[in-house]
Amino acid sequence: MKVKYRKDRHTSSVLTDHMVVTPKFRAGVLVGEVADECERQVRWVCKTMDVKILQMAVSPDHLHLFLQYSPRLSVSEIVARIKVHTSKELRLRFPHLKKWRSSGLWAPGCYHSSVGQGFDVVEHYIAVQRHDRRRPNIIQKQK
Repeated sequence: MKVKYRKDRHTSSVLTDHMVVTPKFRAGVLVGEVADECERQVRWVCKTMDVKILQMAVSPDHLHLFLQYSPRLSVSEIVARIKVHTSKELRLRFPHLKKWRSSGLWAPGCYHSSVGQGFDVVEHYIAVQRHDRRRPNIIQKQK
């Protein structure tokens, strides 16, 4: 994949990040309709921030994102908005998630990796991370 330079009013840039976000306790809750809605909500948040999703994969126990973003945004701001919005919306639409974990959906941290050259390596890695979303919903008990 060839990523084009992002042209803003005063800048040209190619800022990309590969991030992985996990539900608390790495629980396999991102399946079926929950996974589909999670993907829709992430796309909506990214659109509102003018962040381009180059690749996304929703697996039962984690979310992979490969993003291109503006220099006016920080990676921590992007992931914070995604996590806050999706946690709120998913727990509203799927009450079993709120019963499972009332204080939030996502684990406190996440993985980030800036990507210079080698977009094809990241894209291939995320593509093979896709899992069957029809798997039964498995929520691990808190320890």
